[in-house]
Amino acid sequence: MLEQHYTAGGFTHAYDRNGYEWDVGVHYIGDVGEHPTLTRKLFDYLSAGQLQWAPMDDCYDRIFLGEESFDLRAGKAAFVEEILRHFPGTEEVLEEYFRRISAASSAMRTLLMEKLLPGWTQPGMALLKKLRLPEYLNRTTLEVLREITDDEKLIAVLTGQWGDNGMTPATGSFIIHALIVKHYLHGGFYPVGGASKIAETIIPQIQAGGGEVFTYADVEQVLVENGRAAGVRMADGTEIRAPLVVSNAGVFNTFEKLLPEQAARASGYQRRLESVRPSMAHLCLYIGLDATAEELGLPKTNYWLYPGQDHDGNMQAFLQDETQEFPVVYISFPSAKDPSFQGRYPGKATIEIVAPAKFEWFEKWSDETWGKRGEDYEAYKEALSQRLLEHLYAHFPQVRQHLDYYELSTPLSTDYFCAYRRGEIYGLDHDPSRFEQDWLKPKTKIPGLYLTGQDIMSCGVAGAMIGGVATAQSILGLRRGGALMKKIMSGSVAPEPALG
Repeated sequence: MLEQHYTAGGFTHAYDRNGYEWDVGVHYIGDVGEHPTLTRKLFDYLSAGQLQWAPMDDCYDRIFLGEESFDLRAGKAAFVEEILRHFPGTEEVLEEYFRRISAASSAMRTLLMEKLLPGWTQPGMALLKKLRLPEYLNRTTLEVLREITDDEKLIAVLTGQWGDNGMTPATGSFIIHALIVKHYLHGGFYPVGGASKIAETIIPQIQAGGGEVFTYADVEQVLVENGRAAGVRMADGTEIRAPLVVSNAGVFNTFEKLLPEQAARASGYQRRLESVRPSMAHLCLYIGLDATAEELGLPKTNYWLYPGQDHDGNMQAFLQDETQEFPVVYISFPSAKDPSFQGRYPGKATIEIVAPAKFEWFEKWSDETWGKRGEDYEAYKEALSQRLLEHLYAHFPQVRQHLDYYELSTPLSTDYFCAYRRGEIYGLDHDPSRFEQDWLKPKTKIPGLYLTGQDIMSCGVAGAMIGGVATAQSILGLRRGGALMKKIMSGSVAPEPALG
């Protein structure tokens, strides 16, 4: 495994500075509690049972529409009870809502199967999907929810996690909305020891299976010989030969940067890239406090702050004028979520604030060296940081006097550390057209070259992991792939032998 960053893990890595530690993307994970889910079994298998999870508060997400707040509580019964407290008489609406959530989630088995089958099966799969899948599956979330209720505030609350995929209700597919709702329905969890524990516990299993992980390993190009992937060439000129190459760099990086232009053009991928778009870029403010989460009363609940219930209108206004109010401000409290934090960083606490941004607002500094982009860039970052801090102080005024350190990452930071050239955090946009692209599958048209990660199935840690499952199944084939999944679902944690 070749990682261009100085640490492995991608968006699951953590970093420390000035005596604090923050995660960069693992703000919470769902489906890893005691109930046996595929997500939990995969994590247990990949980490040999070493990765442990701490539950968040019963209210894992708190949605603010202006001054009003609405709690999303763990468990379907508790979730419904809380929504009914704010919206009495909507029992039938919520029953239909969850029926559609369940149907959309179940449909993912068919969509996963489609990605593993050869191209000649596409006509048959298209007919199967037409007959078996609900017609609302891949319409926008707003369209689907407006079919079951005309209460716009209720819709705004139910879609209050749209920042988890970067698509507002009027732009995102109902598929991704349903997956996120189902993922967190039994609550949110945080890795004990911080986000870096994910890579820390998985790397030994890669090594035990005969693999190795290299950092500072910048791949310059996928080698293609006689029409087949034959390995990679590193930035220093070193060539690593391999019978198979699996790219987790995203489809834009893979087909526009890593693949030789002639091979990309001949296989038609350059044209196919016109049918998808990079996802939302973002800001993240990393905050260090000189008091503990307990002393400051910080919750194990995520705060979603919206200026009002018109998610789409607020987003459009902001994208057209950056001085407008942030359409969403997400506040996470990692030191409160991690029971081991005080043992590692006594007397301290951390907070992270995430908000959307446009890459174009930072593009004029994109050719400057990281850490040396000049006073104008730093002043721009400081102004944004202060805006975000005011949102924090409005809800937690007690932290103002304990602010010890803060720094802001921008879309340029995402590009520098994760090689997403437009600063996108979720890979591809999860709009309806994205889920209609039959080429977004593990096996490419170039023999020996496979894709994996969040561009295959869906975004997020669990989505990328399921993308990895799809790629493994595609490579191993039905017999060996089925045996592996049987082993995982049985609760085994032993690593697989090295292939070949």
